[in-house]
Amino acid sequence: MLDRRELLRRGMLAAGAAAMPSMLAAQIKPAADWTLGLTDVLEDIAPRPLTRLHGRAPALTGTLYRNGPARFRRGASSVSHWFDGDGLVRAWRIAGERASLAARFVDTPKRRIEERLGAIVQPGFGTPARSGSELGGPDDANAANTHVIAAGGQLLALWEAGSPFALDPETLATRGPVTFRPDLAQMPFLAHPRVEPSGRIWNIGSGGDHAFIWRLSPTGQFEAGQTIRLPMASYMHDFTATARHLVILCQPWVQTSSHVPYIQSLEWQPERGARVLVIDKDDLTKRREYELPPLFFFHLGDAWEEADGTIRFDGCFHKDPVFPILGASALVEGRHEHGEMPALTLVTLRPDGRADLAPAGITAEFPRAAPEIAGLPRSQTVFVGDYGNDRPFARVVGIWDWDRGRADRFDFGAQQLVEEFVPAGDHLIGTTLNLAAGASELHVFDARRIADGPVVSWRSDVALPLTFHGSWVA
Repeated sequence: MLDRRELLRRGMLAAGAAAMPSMLAAQIKPAADWTLGLTDVLEDIAPRPLTRLHGRAPALTGTLYRNGPARFRRGASSVSHWFDGDGLVRAWRIAGERASLAARFVDTPKRRIEERLGAIVQPGFGTPARSGSELGGPDDANAANTHVIAAGGQLLALWEAGSPFALDPETLATRGPVTFRPDLAQMPFLAHPRVEPSGRIWNIGSGGDHAFIWRLSPTGQFEAGQTIRLPMASYMHDFTATARHLVILCQPWVQTSSHVPYIQSLEWQPERGARVLVIDKDDLTKRREYELPPLFFFHLGDAWEEADGTIRFDGCFHKDPVFPILGASALVEGRHEHGEMPALTLVTLRPDGRADLAPAGITAEFPRAAPEIAGLPRSQTVFVGDYGNDRPFARVVGIWDWDRGRADRFDFGAQQLVEEFVPAGDHLIGTTLNLAAGASELHVFDARRIADGPVVSWRSDVALPLTFHGSWVA
């Protein structure tokens, strides 16, 4: 089994441990159309009220926290990849008819170093280290820009190759990196933990062909951890879980070297196919594997288990990783190339060892389900979609019904960039970037009637770049 030192070393490689020659960023095109979704935010956003556009707010009180990259350029330098911008956590608060917005950057070592130098120097997923970089561990490259969840009275801003960063839920002030146990400092902690209805948290720290399985209490305290071997050294952004099992999908985008940045160490090997590892939560040594055709993915929906032992889960699958290799870098330069066309697909793992794929027939991303039924049987998936050749982002929000084979959906139109929507009781809550108005907006839907449009919408007075993930906290 791999020890902590080796996992940490691989995490360093993933963050880009060696400095590379300084290089000038590519010329950035002026913001126009969808490129407003990758604009730079130069400072924190002080709390401000939103303007209600239409509708009446349902009986909702809480906060939609969202996280995503929001600073891509400093001086003449730029990150080389969309995934490497500094994390900006937004708080969209709803209290009756009123709503407000505030946002703060996560105060990471990476951000402090680059603010001081006035240049992008720290390495990342696709950005090389440059002259002036400082790297004593993975958290020095931690952008804390991918997800934000609530645990133990605080927020956790998540990345992939390093620690969660704790934030104050009210002020969004950064409290610092979370070390669950001294010997686990700066260990990889994926941006997509799986949270049981009880509040218990499972997560994975990926390092080559091994991974560390994290188990945290509902209050975010470390309960247990164990290193396991994976079927292959896959790039891993997400996994899923049933009530009884962890389900780890290993794709054939495989780490084959120690090149910097991390993306250059990965090789697409479709001939290996994909493998699904199913592990018993009560005994991580009990495992079985399934084979699937080659596929690439970022995100999976919650898994569930049927009475006969059949396991099902959905995911948004690509035919290859061309988007993270080429497309996400082009976005930072204002170009839409190698468009993202993920296909919503249901995976079935049968007790006899067979595995099946059933495409829904729609392009979709960010699959979500109600948190109160996480790991339990369900028939619906929240998604955003309608990715087209004219733009890299979604314009539709919907709920796909696997039993009926159809979607209840709402099209925001060509002038809206649609971000991930999350379930909140009988409602869906999410945000869009209105290109025509030059402003970010907050919307609430009745989850039973998506096609009717938002029951209430508010508009901010700022245009914020697109986020990746977030959580509703009532």
